[in-house]
Amino acid sequence: MREYVMFTLIGICLVLMILSFITDSMPKKRRLLLSLMAFATVVMLIADRLAYFYDGNPSTIGFFIVRVSKIFTYSESLLIILIFNLYLKDLLSVEGKVEQPIRSLKITEYILFAGAALIVISQYTGLYYTFDESNTYQRSSGYVLSYLIPSIVLAIQLATIFRHRKNLKTWFLPLLMFVLMPLAAAITQFFVHGVSLTSISVVSMLILLYCFSVLDTNRLVRDAHKKEIDALMEKQRNINLMVEQTTSALAEAIDAKDSYTNGHSWRVAEYSVMIARKAGKSEEECRNIHLTALLHDIGKIGIPDIIINKSGRLTDKEYNVIKSHPLVGREILSKISISPELAIGASFHHERYDGKGYPFGLKGEEIPEVARIVAVADTYDAMASKRSYRDVLSKQKIRSELEKGIGSQFDPKFARIMIELIDSGATLEVEEKYLKSTG
Repeated sequence: MREYVMFTLIGICLVLMILSFITDSMPKKRRLLLSLMAFATVVMLIADRLAYFYDGNPSTIGFFIVRVSKIFTYSESLLIILIFNLYLKDLLSVEGKVEQPIRSLKITEYILFAGAALIVISQYTGLYYTFDESNTYQRSSGYVLSYLIPSIVLAIQLATIFRHRKNLKTWFLPLLMFVLMPLAAAITQFFVHGVSLTSISVVSMLILLYCFSVLDTNRLVRDAHKKEIDALMEKQRNINLMVEQTTSALAEAIDAKDSYTNGHSWRVAEYSVMIARKAGKSEEECRNIHLTALLHDIGKIGIPDIIINKSGRLTDKEYNVIKSHPLVGREILSKISISPELAIGASFHHERYDGKGYPFGLKGEEIPEVARIVAVADTYDAMASKRSYRDVLSKQKIRSELEKGIGSQFDPKFARIMIELIDSGATLEVEEKYLKSTG
């Protein structure tokens, strides 16, 4: 049973050593220290097994193996504590942000080196143990020192962990357990012979330390990932804000060309969003529709002011110049690669549902949905606004014209929604909102 337990512990440590070495998510130094701790534990366990197996074997090989194994058993336990000491120093420096050298941990290193020297001295003086004529291991009077030295070091490490618990935060509990369990096992082991409680406790704590290292690293990765996502989202918000502000500025520049249509682009954008919401579009879709509608007339920037502001009806030649503004707008907005959808409203808002519109003569659902929404909103505001050649049309007249255009000029779905908005008085709210904003 004892052999089965020890071989199981050795197997666990070998697996931990490999896992620690290949776990890239952990910091390189910590990964190396965990691998070394696991390796030192494997050496200690194998040495302990060999010493137990050859104990009382008077042969030459038995004589040699027992003594070498005992040296490794005693020295590897100190080495494990030393590596943990380095691990603790790294944690306090990196995770705990402790900049000054920790004197208590430096002292523990001197004590451990003194302990290693005593192991060497013991080989010549029998301070810790001796062997009788049959090569059987016997504890000596100085045996207590072999447990007292690591116990003192563990106690100092424990005090250091408590003193810096605020710096260690989530690491405090696993580190506390890593020190307390081997310390308790070492004290018990002094009184109990035959059961390697210290070995079992060290392996158990190695498992705990590895698991927590992985979990903590995963937490750090998640936090870093979240920060990266937050930074990207903030960057996207800034881009969106820049696009919105630029779009609004351009819309004002467009409307400023014609004193009769001042505020037209803003109102068309508001009506377009109202239609989109009624049609069940998401807030993100509504935002894009709002920006697209704001720039639907941007092509008019390329139209001469004399034509834009002409009182009375346009000649055929002038009308053809006006009809070029969707293509001009398409050309302008095609340069904005970050928001290619902005060009849709400008390009297609004069297309008709029956295919008799311009500039491409698209029909029905060949016309992008956004453009079909903007076309209805644009036509409504054109009829509800004063122009150089006519006054504002009545709501009844506008309603009648929209009904007449269902299925011919307009997408039936969006035209009917616009009529519902007129009947509910929602369009008046937009008009009043615009009047308040302009004083």
